[in-house]
Amino acid sequence: MKTVRVVLAVLMIVSVSTLVRADREDRADNFRATLIGFDEVPSVSTPARGRFAASFNRDTQTLSYTLRFDNLNGTVNQSHIHFAQPGVNGGIVIWLCQTAGTPAPASAGAVPTCVEGEKIEGTVVAANVQAIAALNQGIAAGDFDEVLAAMRSGYAYANVHALPNNAGGEIRGQVTADDDHGEHRGK
Repeated sequence: MKTVRVVLAVLMIVSVSTLVRADREDRADNFRATLIGFDEVPSVSTPARGRFAASFNRDTQTLSYTLRFDNLNGTVNQSHIHFAQPGVNGGIVIWLCQTAGTPAPASAGAVPTCVEGEKIEGTVVAANVQAIAALNQGIAAGDFDEVLAAMRSGYAYANVHALPNNAGGEIRGQVTADDDHGEHRGK
C-alpha cells in the first residue's frame, strides 16, 4: 500500500509540473517592451516614450503587435525589432512601421505607416522575417522560430528612429516575454 501511495504521489507531482510548464510556455507567447531614450545605444536624452506589445498565435503562426510612441525630438522615420542583447545594436529582423521616406522592403509584408501619437497595429508571418547576413548574426530570412526564441530570451529590442538627429534610433526597449501576471523573462 505504501508503494502505491509513493507511485501516486510521484505521478501527481510529474503531472502538475508538466501542466505548469505547458502553461508557462503558452504565456511566453506574449511580449512587451517600454521604449525610452536611455536604452538606445548610444543613449539619447529625449522626452519620447513608447510601448510595444505582441502576441504570437501558434495555430496561425502569426505575431500580432501594437506600437505607440509620443514626444519624439524629430520626425518619425521607421520602427523595427532588432536582434541583440541589452546595450548592443543589432540587425533588423521585423519591420513594425514605415514612412514614405523610409519604406520597408517588399519582403517585410504589409507594414503599417508610422504615425506618432496613434496606436499602430500589424501582423507578421515567417515570410516577413528579415535576414541579417551583413552582421553575421545568423538569422536567415523567414527564421521566425529563431526570432521568437530571441524575444522569449530577452535578446531582441524594439526601437523607433526619428530624423534629423536620431536616425539610428531615438527610443528603444528590450522585448521581454510576459506571463500576464507581471512577471517577465529575459534580461
